[in-house]
Amino acid sequence: MARIMLVEDDQMIAEIYKKKFESAGFEVVNAVTGKEVLKYALEKSFDLILLDLVLPEMGGMDVLKELRSNPEYSSDLKVVVFSNLNKTDHEIEAKKLGANGFIGKTEYNPSGLIVEIQRLLNEYAEQKKNKERFGGLSKNIVDSEKKILFVEDEEIFLEMFGKKLENEGYVVDYAKNGAWGSKLAAENDYDLIITDMVMPAMGGDEIIRRIKLDDNKKNVPIIVLSASLIEEDIKPVREMGVADFYEKTKLVPSDLARRVNELLK
Repeated sequence: MARIMLVEDDQMIAEIYKKKFESAGFEVVNAVTGKEVLKYALEKSFDLILLDLVLPEMGGMDVLKELRSNPEYSSDLKVVVFSNLNKTDHEIEAKKLGANGFIGKTEYNPSGLIVEIQRLLNEYAEQKKNKERFGGLSKNIVDSEKKILFVEDEEIFLEMFGKKLENEGYVVDYAKNGAWGSKLAAENDYDLIITDMVMPAMGGDEIIRRIKLDDNKKNVPIIVLSASLIEEDIKPVREMGVADFYEKTKLVPSDLARRVNELLK
């Protein structure tokens, strides 16, 4: 039975959705305030959180930021925003903070929402299964796969550079804000890390500083991307021991892939 947290402060609406989900076989916990979301997420494990953005005590964006930046919360926790706020205006921000999806409340009736949530849960389960299956491959195959963390908040660069790296045969994990990138870097073993300098929640310089202070991670090569190359900004970052520094608007995917291949060969 899937357990979801339904974050909704309108009790009549919450009761309607709760009953619908329970009749479909879900276990549902209703959180009314932002602080309750954080409390319940520590007390129980959830397959998914349906997070409203307009909440008492603490807004949904702040809740999302805390879930993704505080190491007490699992990095596997799936959070889908479920809101009346304009999707065009808020979806990008929510995904930058680490949301797995964004559903407008007017997109589905209760029955349709259940179908969509079940589809998402099936998709997440398949992703997890594939990850576990990869982990069970022979040592020679696993050793041939290098893993890269790519920390970048602009979708166009994630797609452009990330796709090229994947085509080169690398396994790439993505983080769309600095705090989430720092969390992934601390929890996982990467062969190389690529980070933008200016990021939501935490800058690239702080990510690098934390990595270099970790004895187990400090030797992982780091490539830094920046919107501009100003020497006074570059110098302190170079002094931290990064492998390379590129102006991302002038970098082509093949050149990045070539440098990554040199560092990881």
